[in-house]
Amino acid sequence: MLIVMHHSASQKEVDAVIEAVKTMGLRAEPIPGSLRTAIGVLGNQGYVDDTTIRELPGVREVIHVSKPYKLVSRDFHPEDTVVDVAGVKFGTGHPPVIIAGPCSIESEDQMLAAAEVVKAGGAHMLRGGAFKPRTGPHSFQGLGVEGLKYLRQAGDAVGLPVVTEVMRIEQLPVVCEHTDLLQIGARNMQNFDLLKEVGKTNHPVLLKRGMSATIEEFLSAAEYLLAEGNPRVILCERGIRTFERATRNTLDLSVVPLIHEMSHLPIIVDPSHATGKRTLVPPMAMASLVVGANGIMVEVHPDPDRALCDGAQSLSGEGFAQLVKRLAKLM
Repeated sequence: MLIVMHHSASQKEVDAVIEAVKTMGLRAEPIPGSLRTAIGVLGNQGYVDDTTIRELPGVREVIHVSKPYKLVSRDFHPEDTVVDVAGVKFGTGHPPVIIAGPCSIESEDQMLAAAEVVKAGGAHMLRGGAFKPRTGPHSFQGLGVEGLKYLRQAGDAVGLPVVTEVMRIEQLPVVCEHTDLLQIGARNMQNFDLLKEVGKTNHPVLLKRGMSATIEEFLSAAEYLLAEGNPRVILCERGIRTFERATRNTLDLSVVPLIHEMSHLPIIVDPSHATGKRTLVPPMAMASLVVGANGIMVEVHPDPDRALCDGAQSLSGEGFAQLVKRLAKLM
């Protein structure tokens, strides 16, 4: 439920509404905005009788929101959210953000070389996987905490903020210590215990869509983060699993304008994991900006043919620089 106050409502009237909501055993969430003063009502398991609320001074209207996600919806928050990650801004009114780097952190030298090529090519942020969730247990699983240190060192060396994935709750403190943006991967999109703990931090979060997730499930996962108090959430479309086998996944670009209609959160696209093919990454990256993505994340490796993870979808430094030049024409 959403309670919309009159513009002329006093703070005393707003406080009285909040107290009335608490008396009903529910949670009141004030929602600041330049267009209206509103109070979100959370915690109800079904329909809420709004008779008492409607009669309170200062209340303009009461809107019942049936969606399972509320805080991420435009019903509760009509204005676009801009997420600031170490000075890099994701959202409406800001240029699309380009995140680039290798799938896996393989060594100190490899990570620094990757950082140098993506910085030279025009990236705004550096990515690299320290903890790798792989389909097979015998595949390279990442360097762990050692890799985190290499990522941080490389980012600092070239002056780029860094992002990496956190897989488990116990990894959260050390990953927060070494990175500017936490990534929750597709396989963990519905790891609700992890989402709750990440939501309790004030660390910016990049939430990837699960490979079989509906848009409602995707936004509901983001709701877990905001419900715990963390509004600094960036969504990421990375392709979904369909019957098609010619590409690694099927990139659902329709989700970008649809998310902009349904939610105030910024959304970026990962064409590398979506397509799995180096040749398809540039055209899909450009298409992502055309449909309104707030940024892209692509895999770049100093020597893709020798990459320990996802070399087939990784761009070379030269290929990345060429892509950025083409993207610049769309910005």
